[in-house]
Amino acid sequence: MTSAETVMVVIGTRPEAIKLAPVILALRAQLLSVRVCLTGQHPEMAVEALGPFGILADVNLALMRPGQSLAKLTERAVGALALLLARERPAWVVVQGDTTSALAGAIAARQVGIPVAHVEAGLRSFDLAQPYPEELNRTLIARLATLHFAPTPGSQANLRAEGVPETAIEVTGNTVVDALRQMLGELPVRRQTNRRLVLATLHRRERRETAFPQIMGALAAIAARGDVDLLLPRHPSCSPETYASLEALPAARLVPPMPYPDFVAALADAHLVITDSGGIQEEASALGIPTLIVRALTERPEVVEAGTALIVDTVRDSILAAATRLLDDHAAHRSMAIASTRIGDGKAADRIARRLRDELRAAQRPAA
Repeated sequence: MTSAETVMVVIGTRPEAIKLAPVILALRAQLLSVRVCLTGQHPEMAVEALGPFGILADVNLALMRPGQSLAKLTERAVGALALLLARERPAWVVVQGDTTSALAGAIAARQVGIPVAHVEAGLRSFDLAQPYPEELNRTLIARLATLHFAPTPGSQANLRAEGVPETAIEVTGNTVVDALRQMLGELPVRRQTNRRLVLATLHRRERRETAFPQIMGALAAIAARGDVDLLLPRHPSCSPETYASLEALPAARLVPPMPYPDFVAALADAHLVITDSGGIQEEASALGIPTLIVRALTERPEVVEAGTALIVDTVRDSILAAATRLLDDHAAHRSMAIASTRIGDGKAADRIARRLRDELRAAQRPAA
């Protein structure tokens, strides 16, 4: 195929890889040429996340350096992506979400005159400091994108309010549900155990110095109950000292970043999720796993509206009280343990691929 029929998909982090893998497969199912470019923002984790989907990168820019600032990463990513795009001249560039790599991909594409399709467009917290820099990144990408694939009607409404033309927005659902369903279909039978699993994930950089000790204190108290197991994957951006209060607790299992199939298996087994991750809020909601959001706000209000998630901020006693209620009050737990389709129905990638196919075909038609 010629470059006029090629879509370049830019991926920086593990969550982007997971959420864009179904899109890549759906584009290929439409017989479109797809080039997968890794920036290297998550050097190993993005590669590993693509593996279970049978996807290999075509280009790896390997941009990360020890101690590299967000500003420096942005500068290097824009420059490297602009050179790559000027050389390959794909018809479209696809970016996902709100990472530094997504923003750099959108800037570079527009600088060389290539239209941008933004997957997971329109999420807003309306506070540029929370989450940082994600809220800034996604609002900037909205000014650069040509097509906006909004996961929910709420995201669509946010884009409309910002002046994005209706014809440039398509509500698709979130591709994380597509990825989740594919992995669930390949998992072995779930375990049976008398001890309930509490799955926690933490990585947010804002208020880390003040918030993490409070959150870890709550997790330690939960792990000390004696009737639950706590599973906490370590995040590469967090120092070893972050987890010190949990190290000696027998019921607390600290593990390296988990391969996506293993993580999905753990999530499916979980009785309760405690997280500051946006993507895991979505996955847990789709599975009906009660979730405590340890942040001051969420840009995914649908999970709260669905009743599967509750914002508890980062205060130890608030987290512990909410977790204790869901662990001790069976009725309270049942009221939140209802799988929701507000985030998506598992067909988002197909909708995105069909729209991009139609855009490519329209561009190739002779002018009247």
